[in-house]
Formats: sequence, C-alpha cells, structure tokens
Amino acid sequence: MKVKFQGNEVTLVGNEVKVGDNFPDFSASDNSLKEISLKDTKGVRVFLTVPSLDTPVCDLEVKTFNKRASEIEGVTVYTVSMDLPFAQSRWCGAEGVKNVITLSDYKDRAFGNNTGTYVKELGLLARTSFVVDSNNKVTYVDYLNEMTDYPNYDEILEAAKKAK
Repeated sequence: MKVKFQGNEVTLVGNEVKVGDNFPDFSASDNSLKEISLKDTKGVRVFLTVPSLDTPVCDLEVKTFNKRASEIEGVTVYTVSMDLPFAQSRWCGAEGVKNVITLSDYKDRAFGNNTGTYVKELGLLARTSFVVDSNNKVTYVDYLNEMTDYPNYDEILEAAKKAK
C-alpha cells in the first residue's frame, strides 16, 4: 500500500487492515516499558497511529482526541508512535494528556507491521485510525493518503459511538 509524506509517495509495510477484519494482535510498550498486547485492551477502542508526537499535526491530533475522548463513555483511545516511551510520557505530562493512552512501537515494530502502518522509507508509522469493537472486529479504518493531513475527528468519534 502507498501513501504520501509531504507529497512524496512512501511504502507501507505489513498487513493492511480492513473493516470487518479481526484486529491483529500486537505488542507495544507503554510509558513504563510494560509490553501491551491486544488482550490487554478491552471494550471499544480507537487506535491512532502517528509519525511522532513532537510534530505539529500529531500534537494537535492527540490533544484533540484527549479533549474529545471524554465525550464517549466506554471508549478508550490509544495513540501509537515510534517515539520512545520516555518521550511519550514527558510529552503527555507537559501537554496534560490524560484521556489518551500512548504506546510505543519502537522495539519490535509489531504494531506497525501487523496493521500495515510502518513506513519503510521513514521508520515511522503512517497517520491511520482504527475503531475496534468489544469483540475485536474492526468497524472503521482510515489510512490517510497524505500523512501530514489531519484525520476526520468527527467521523472517527461517530464510528466509536456506533461500535459496541
């Protein structure tokens, strides 16, 4: 699969996830370096992959979801990036992010490879959104064509409200 970064085509490595698929298992590190996998997550989940929290688009995206996550009871929002867990923790603390759980794919790239979001040329994750219901079925997917664009917040949150 191909997407663009600043107008240049890049290659996504791994398995593309589609609506109706079971969300693939993964391992990623939380801010305390604990390994987290799909079985450690429950209920309706929004998984966002972003290139780096230290970029303006990613920064605003995560802050927006942090603010709006409380609008939907029973939905957990995860943001996955290649940023080191220490950097994620520092960024969340500095920005007051408490309603979004950050996970790092720095160690094994398992999340990126298993969801087809790992960008071969950059060593980063593409900007992608997944909504997963309580049975681990994917109900919404959006691989943004241009990684520097913002996601459709309303569309993602509406999909999360409809998932059960």
